Amino acid sequence: MTRVVMRTALFDLDGTLVNTERRSLAMWRLLLENHGFEPDETLVRRFMGRRGRDVLPEIMPDGDVTALLAEVFSYDELPGLPGIEPVPGAAELVRRIAGSGSPLGLVTSAHRAWALERLAALQVAELVRTIVSAEDVVVGKPDPSGYLAAADRLGVDPVTCVVFEDSLAGIAAAKAAGMTCVAVATTHDETELSHADLVVPDLSGVDWPLTDLRLV
Repeated sequence: MTRVVMRTALFDLDGTLVNTERRSLAMWRLLLENHGFEPDETLVRRFMGRRGRDVLPEIMPDGDVTALLAEVFSYDELPGLPGIEPVPGAAELVRRIAGSGSPLGLVTSAHRAWALERLAALQVAELVRTIVSAEDVVVGKPDPSGYLAAADRLGVDPVTCVVFEDSLAGIAAAKAAGMTCVAVATTHDETELSHADLVVPDLSGVDWPLTDLRLV
């Protein structure tokens, strides 16, 4: 066995760098209720970590996906939605990684405009070398194409990448890409994240660089 230094960091956004999942799920819940669905948490949680345009046809096969997405995005200005807060340690870890000279990218199921807004709020936008967003892939997570695209753009071997993720779909995508995955237990219980290589409660105190034992 050879110790491989994880030289590249790839981050998910929602639920990993920023606590937005409660807000997003509230919006998806409103959409489903407005279209006659009972408030079923199992159904709502299918959106976690995935592109809405991938999930909606599974639930409403006859629906107009473009119109449904526009409708759910219109809810963003409604009063009373859960707020948006940074995940503890998120900005500090991004700055630590960037300061070490390691390549750093973002792979998100959200749209680019949302990602740029959230990174700017964290004051780390200029540190992220590449963003792979919902618009950049044909199929979203759990498909690995987003993470593989980020590695390709950064010119790095996937085996040297560590992914920070909170969702089951995101962890599956990272592992399918051949990458090491650190699961952040912000949206799922730690027991649900056992297929990740490491589980942490948040990003405070995470060391960089990470090492991982694997056969090479």
